[in-house]
Amino acid sequence: MLPVVLTVCALAAAPANAEKRTYINPVDVDYRYNWEQTNNGISYRTGADPAIVRHKGAYYLFQTLADGYWRSTNLIDWTFITPSRWPFGGIVAPAVASDGDRLIIWPSMSFTRPGSILVTTAPETGKLDFLVRPMPDLPGAVDDKYLEKMKPGEIPPGPWDPGLLKDDDGRWYLYWNSSNVFPIYGIEIAFEDGKLIYKGKATTLFNLKPEQHGWERFGQDHNGLLANGQPTRPYVEGAWVTKHDGKYYLQYGAPGTEFNVYGNGTYVSDKPLGPFTYAEYNPIAYKPGGFVQGAGHGSTFQDNYGNWWNTGTPWIGYNWTFERRINMFPTKFEADGQMWASSRFQDFPQYMPTTKVNDPNSLFTGWMLLSYRKPATASSTLGEFAADRVTDENPRTFWVAAASKAGETLTVDLGVVDTVRAVQVNYTDYESGRFADSPDIYTEFELEHSVDGRTWQPLAKPDGPRRDRPNAYIELPQPVRTRFVRYVHGHVGGANLAISDLRVFGNADGRAPSQPSSVVGKRHQDQRDATIRWARVPGAVGYNIRFGTRADRLTHTYQLWADDIGSGATLQKDLRSLNVGVPYWVAIEAFNETGVSKLSRVVRVR
Repeated sequence: MLPVVLTVCALAAAPANAEKRTYINPVDVDYRYNWEQTNNGISYRTGADPAIVRHKGAYYLFQTLADGYWRSTNLIDWTFITPSRWPFGGIVAPAVASDGDRLIIWPSMSFTRPGSILVTTAPETGKLDFLVRPMPDLPGAVDDKYLEKMKPGEIPPGPWDPGLLKDDDGRWYLYWNSSNVFPIYGIEIAFEDGKLIYKGKATTLFNLKPEQHGWERFGQDHNGLLANGQPTRPYVEGAWVTKHDGKYYLQYGAPGTEFNVYGNGTYVSDKPLGPFTYAEYNPIAYKPGGFVQGAGHGSTFQDNYGNWWNTGTPWIGYNWTFERRINMFPTKFEADGQMWASSRFQDFPQYMPTTKVNDPNSLFTGWMLLSYRKPATASSTLGEFAADRVTDENPRTFWVAAASKAGETLTVDLGVVDTVRAVQVNYTDYESGRFADSPDIYTEFELEHSVDGRTWQPLAKPDGPRRDRPNAYIELPQPVRTRFVRYVHGHVGGANLAISDLRVFGNADGRAPSQPSSVVGKRHQDQRDATIRWARVPGAVGYNIRFGTRADRLTHTYQLWADDIGSGATLQKDLRSLNVGVPYWVAIEAFNETGVSKLSRVVRVR
């Protein structure tokens, strides 16, 4: 007991995040409450379509319907900035670009949602001006209500989901569209004396080909269906162009934001308006499994150390189809030009780099999830929303307290004394009744711990200014040996105290699982699909299927929990995200609360 007490005393005297070294997904910003569903009484925090841009050494995060933006200097702590002017209808999926001196903000636009382009030379102050106020008509744009009447050369209204690029020669280019009918377009533009000049006509760049690209198929695990069971076409959206080593990477989100398989892909060209070639290693960002699911429609930026990042939009979808969050994955451009973002353990704690990093996967801390399926108890419960839901790794199930009052508790029993290093508290909006910003929308709580469930000591509490923390993450200043972790409620802005997951990270005593064996990858007659089989590993809590288009570069990860994939000696999972005519290799790694196994033998998917 004595070492534990000494550790606790030191912890109690230190701020919760005295030296922040790590981050976790989803990104914990004070997501704003959505107002679009006010008349329907549907209340939820909104987070989607992130555009992160580095400008004068700081990072600025814009997203859909936030009525402002965030600033950070370390990619961990984000401060909300209320702008001096903002469209009354809000901003949806904006293009944001820095030309070194100015930060330009271009909202999505249509015939029914016209807008202006904003600009600032001091985004840290919130002072925004008009760069272009009276927008010109998009050349060739017509009302798309009657698609069968559209003539050749005509395009739908927009630009919706715009993306901006300033090339090395100073010329500007616009890319845009969001549709399950129309393609991504591009056009050269210029900003002159408060005017936007469209130079020529829109160029058709590409559309989805789900019959060849498995990951572009719509629906949960690419089943092709809407939530109501009806078939639909996939959506292409969220254009974003990154120029790297003389190549233009035109990125896009597909096939739909409301499912686990939402990802980012890219086409590549040596010219800003193409022709563009599909990257056979697509998708570049893909996370269909785990607590954070979905990674599509975002942005790519480079940090102050030269590391690349790709952002996207994970799916929540309890209150509303488009209830979402934001993720941020480390990204790399290989010497041969391949672009890829790591999703491996990206909803577990990761180190935030403070220097140039060669391997994005090396940022994983090795801190494992200790709370999965562990018993949980609460001081009170509202109806069916029981405490055991907070350890199931599902953001769409949650505990609700009988009353949202200070002192309510939620306790997770790890089962044994483990080494705890971080905790994430993920709040849910259950009948929250909020539709706008307000001074009383903030989050306060404390964490306590115990080795016996009777004697409790302080563990941590959030530091920094008072704000809302929908996905509150606390890295402990030093590890603590303990068994019970207890959330003690202070305040939330919604009408109900609801928590989807209380996630505890660290390492259990013992050994990591043994190396998986008997891995087989079988390609189907429909080459977009494959079945992966392997032998169950004793003691494994979960598995990562790691696959890619090169045996030495397994860039994709599908994370699975062992209790979700059967109980036999042989386990299997179908992958439905492959590209026709492209070879694939696959390997398996197993993990538990202690650590991660050695990677299995890499095999060809045949």
